[in-house]
Amino acid sequence: MTIASELIETALRDRLETAARKPFVLGISGSQGSGKSTVAAALAERLRTEGRRCAVLSLDDLYLDGARRRTLAESVHPLLRTRGVPGTHDVALGLTLIEALGREGSVALPRFDKPRDEPGAGEAFEGPADILLFEGWCVGARAQDAAALAEPVNALERERDPDGAWRRYVNEQLAGPYRALFGRIDMLVLLAAPAFDVVAGWRIEQERNAGGPMSDGAVRDFVAYYQRLTEDLLRRGPDWADLTIRLDAARTALP
Repeated sequence: MTIASELIETALRDRLETAARKPFVLGISGSQGSGKSTVAAALAERLRTEGRRCAVLSLDDLYLDGARRRTLAESVHPLLRTRGVPGTHDVALGLTLIEALGREGSVALPRFDKPRDEPGAGEAFEGPADILLFEGWCVGARAQDAAALAEPVNALERERDPDGAWRRYVNEQLAGPYRALFGRIDMLVLLAAPAFDVVAGWRIEQERNAGGPMSDGAVRDFVAYYQRLTEDLLRRGPDWADLTIRLDAARTALP
């Protein structure tokens, strides 16, 4: 068990005892490279050893396929061709899966194949689940005020979204379909990076460890898509998260 997963388990116990619906959805939010998957895996193993039926789903596994993102890129904004931001996930599928996990029977949990950039083979889970660990970089994010969208936060927004159409679309998705999906979360945990500046380094480390094809420069360009909402979650997320775990640059939970 990691320190973060131990902190979450302690906070989770009382909430599970009084849970009114199944599955109890624990949202785990945090920037790229913050250790969400590691924390979720450790927590799931611990919960299962205690006899709880625990399913795990990543927001990444709800990505739209390439064809649907190409359609979005052509009809809404070219930046939507790149997976990641709200608007590039199958939110309806996420809600359907949560509902299905509350019933008896087999549920096919999707798994997205990132090297192919397409949905991959799913993984069967025998329901009903007692708890769903739902992790993702913007899980629990909320729409920003219109005024907050006016100024670009980086070169990507300044040069490729000069009129703000992309960021307004993303914001509309948060205010609409994603609000319903994240509204199903019973408890939200935020793994808070010390600042956005460290996120690129974490993501570069992930890429190197996985033997991925992206250069350091390509990773830095990629994380620019995530900067606005990551910074907003770091700034506002602790106000609505049930538990905020602050991390240092080494991803160690701070006291």
